[in-house]
Amino acid sequence: MIELSGASNFRDLGGYAADAGRKVRRLRLLRSDHLANLEPQDLSMLAARLGEGVRVLDLRGVAEREQAACAIPAATVHSLPIEPTIVQKLTDLLEAGHRITAADTVALMEETYRGFVRANTPRFASLFAHVLDEHEAPVVFHCTAGKDRTGFAAALILRSLGVSEEDVMRDYLLTNERLKMPDASRYGLTPEVGKVLWRVQPEFLQAAFEAVQADYGGLEGYFREGLGLRDAERERLRQLYLEHRDG
Repeated sequence: MIELSGASNFRDLGGYAADAGRKVRRLRLLRSDHLANLEPQDLSMLAARLGEGVRVLDLRGVAEREQAACAIPAATVHSLPIEPTIVQKLTDLLEAGHRITAADTVALMEETYRGFVRANTPRFASLFAHVLDEHEAPVVFHCTAGKDRTGFAAALILRSLGVSEEDVMRDYLLTNERLKMPDASRYGLTPEVGKVLWRVQPEFLQAAFEAVQADYGGLEGYFREGLGLRDAERERLRQLYLEHRDG
């Protein structure tokens, strides 16, 4: 485990059981919240564990990225912007005088996750194109909190490698143990709404996969037609990110 002071939701996807009894390789695929607040000791630890040539895939929107640039000096950063929508929608509702409930926020979060499939599939296809690049440098992918855009990306990557639905959901829900929640009142929100907004629920990720089922006939169809992952690409993912059979 890599514990960072400046990125509470940073973690390795390695170790999960995957296709053909193999496991996901350690320290090759890592997910995180944003990397702008890393402390000097964080940078030293990352250099020691990951080396100097880290590849960073940044899923944040344009303004998010400009306000908080990646602090890893030698990283190669690729921007794959997915603009945030949930906070703006909540702000619009507040300005219109609507009293936002936790149930309202759950519905908006589910809508956001369906939008990952219906509006942002090209971005996730680009993410896989970078992941498929045959380069030995580890890949760190992140958004702002590392929970929604990053959570769906992690779920897709793990499922593409043959990790079970149960383990994928377990990884997704780890955010609730790791992420440090901000004070909801700073945004004019109640604590009840904040607990929905800055945490994850199974129903959120399920909403995305329900959209996959409705629009592509299932995950395999989404991999092929949405993300461009056909047999050759799936095999290359396994070669790059699963342990070899000899360990």
